Amino acid sequence: MKPWNTDPFFQYPSHLVSTSEGEVAMPILYYDSSQFMAFFWVDGDRAQKCLSEGLEVVRFGRKALAAVAFYQYRATSIGSYNEVGTAIACVPKGSRVPAMPLLSLFNSLDKGIVGFNVIDLPVTTPAACAAGRDTWGYPKFVTPIDFSLRGRQFHGAVRDPEGSDPICTLAGKTGLGITVPLISLILYSRHQGAMLRTLINIRAKGPICLPGSVRLRVGNSGHRMAVHLQALGLEDARPAFIVHTGGLQLRLNAGAVLP
Repeated sequence: MKPWNTDPFFQYPSHLVSTSEGEVAMPILYYDSSQFMAFFWVDGDRAQKCLSEGLEVVRFGRKALAAVAFYQYRATSIGSYNEVGTAIACVPKGSRVPAMPLLSLFNSLDKGIVGFNVIDLPVTTPAACAAGRDTWGYPKFVTPIDFSLRGRQFHGAVRDPEGSDPICTLAGKTGLGITVPLISLILYSRHQGAMLRTLINIRAKGPICLPGSVRLRVGNSGHRMAVHLQALGLEDARPAFIVHTGGLQLRLNAGAVLP
């Protein structure tokens, strides 16, 4: 018996949903994973143009907060795969933005309004792609993804599914940091004409770090993801801060339709 079979975090009611690659039990459970997430300050107007309809960017003066996150999912309820997400901090249009939006991310999910809109989400397996596209409307596509995290050294790359050049690479050695509990997340996405609010319950600790030598580089690919990264001004960009862990566990819940 696997240790997570008796772990209360994963003893959660489930139901089956249909996708183009078969049925998936919801919530999707991630038992053993690694994460390397880099946060960047980007131009607020540029970020707004990348968001899904019905969302507003959270502004910090003229800036917005964007994240490029690499994941290595070694054991999940839909199999092992790698994933990379480009996301922008946002709220539904007409929502009241908290006075301190960064600190509000540490609130419980029941009280949270600030979330992230994923604008690109490559994965390495058709099953993971179908689950994301058919259930939440996430902009997923299948392609090879490199992931290597050893101590403070990281190398990740997203390959172009139709070419030899990488879409992007994120690599380098992080600066010093302090270990903190990782925050749970809210994701907003459009699916079948509706806006979904999806909760991700996260259980993990990891260092929040200075960027050190880590840089994001965009390849010569003409893929939509490369276009988005260029539009956000992330070519050869230095992160503002980084969060990473080799012990990530989470529950990816079904989305709730916003009124």
